[in-house]
Amino acid sequence: MLTMDTATQIFTIMKQPDRKYLTQDDFKPILRELLTTHPGLEFLQNTPEFQERYAETVIYRIFYYINGAGNGHLTLRELKRGNLVTAMLHADEEEDINKVLRYFSYEHFYVIYCKFWELDTDHDFLIEKENLIRYGSHALTYRIVDRIFSQVPRKLTSLVDGKMGYEDFVYFILAEEDKSSEPSLEYWFKCVDLDGNGIITRNEMQFFYEEQLHRMECMAQEPVLFEDILCQIVDMIRPEDDSYFTLRDMKGNRLSGSVFNILFNLNKFMAFETRDPFMIRQERENPTWTEWDRFAHREYIRLSMEEDVEDASNGSAEVWDETLEAPF
Repeated sequence: MLTMDTATQIFTIMKQPDRKYLTQDDFKPILRELLTTHPGLEFLQNTPEFQERYAETVIYRIFYYINGAGNGHLTLRELKRGNLVTAMLHADEEEDINKVLRYFSYEHFYVIYCKFWELDTDHDFLIEKENLIRYGSHALTYRIVDRIFSQVPRKLTSLVDGKMGYEDFVYFILAEEDKSSEPSLEYWFKCVDLDGNGIITRNEMQFFYEEQLHRMECMAQEPVLFEDILCQIVDMIRPEDDSYFTLRDMKGNRLSGSVFNILFNLNKFMAFETRDPFMIRQERENPTWTEWDRFAHREYIRLSMEEDVEDASNGSAEVWDETLEAPF
């Protein structure tokens, strides 16, 4: 063991003896230990439901970013290529768990869970199309939501036909709020690639953009014609062949996420067109943060302020049911 590098040591200790990979279950003892011993998570010790949800969320985030094959079998090679070992060491040394932005931040978990809770109106821990269409103030088009529920980007784990479980939602929100990451680009590329042939054509882009155009007209906004948008996208991505786009084209360009927003997220498309000054300032203030880090920071502040207002007006917030009471 002493001759092994840190990643190999961790992998060897965590995995089952008869396997050459890690599963989600292999991470549960590590998370139990973290929840028991980390000073930044002490406040959760009287809320086992939240401990369980926090642990699940951390594990889902790890597999989303590191298990590139998406098969639930995390290999030693994937572990070494990712940043999990660095994040684990950071969590071990840092008393403020919210400073560990990769995977372990409680604030990040809280944002994900609250977003799920807001959409899961009947609190059966499942989300339907009608729920997801409300995400981000109805930001997404019906066509892209249909593709998600068709299980094109990822097979749903809920085992309930036509419904998305919590794990599925974690993958969705990470993909939606940080379209600069490789897993996100792969997720949305599969959605837009209607025939699954590995390329996105003009016709496929137009199929999704048609709904955006209709929404602009309904909101009395000046519509941007598809021909103009296509020219803009070609200029942004500079694909090897102007007649289609490959995943390689997308991964090689930092503006790729904006292309997907143009096609199916009207709110982010408008923010991109107007170059939202708030977003620009946030990028300058925290240049090392990812899009996800910035989103989670904004949302946590918003949720905290809403909770403070509810506490002040009602005496206590009644967003949660009795079995999942907020820990503060």
